Amino acid sequence: MIVLVQQTETALTVYIVDDDESVRTALSRLMRSAGIESRAYESSERFLEEVRNESYACILVDMTMPRMNGMELIARLKEKGINIPVIALSARDDDEIRQKAKDLDVRFFLRKPVDDQALIDAINWVVKKQPAP
Repeated sequence: MIVLVQQTETALTVYIVDDDESVRTALSRLMRSAGIESRAYESSERFLEEVRNESYACILVDMTMPRMNGMELIARLKEKGINIPVIALSARDDDEIRQKAKDLDVRFFLRKPVDDQALIDAINWVVKKQPAP
């Protein structure tokens, strides 16, 4: 059973940034089943073309992508003044990558394959910490 994100007048948007099409598809389906709007991007560069600050959103980002990895994306978002909270996803789970994510103010770090309910819970927590829309 998937516990849904609380509904508000403003719809939550989850941005999925992952180079693996099967991961993007699976996460998009999970978001849909939980009643969450999502938009998926195959690269950090593509996401940066469209991103803007939103008051009720979060970003799911793969930390190990070609060209611009997740850490570089997060740094670029900060440079642009984009303050959407980030949940990092990675198959690699070691102290070094966790510390780098923490240094970049990543709100959650989840190892792939990610547990569906753990991800929904993390999204719930992140959006509750944001100011109300």
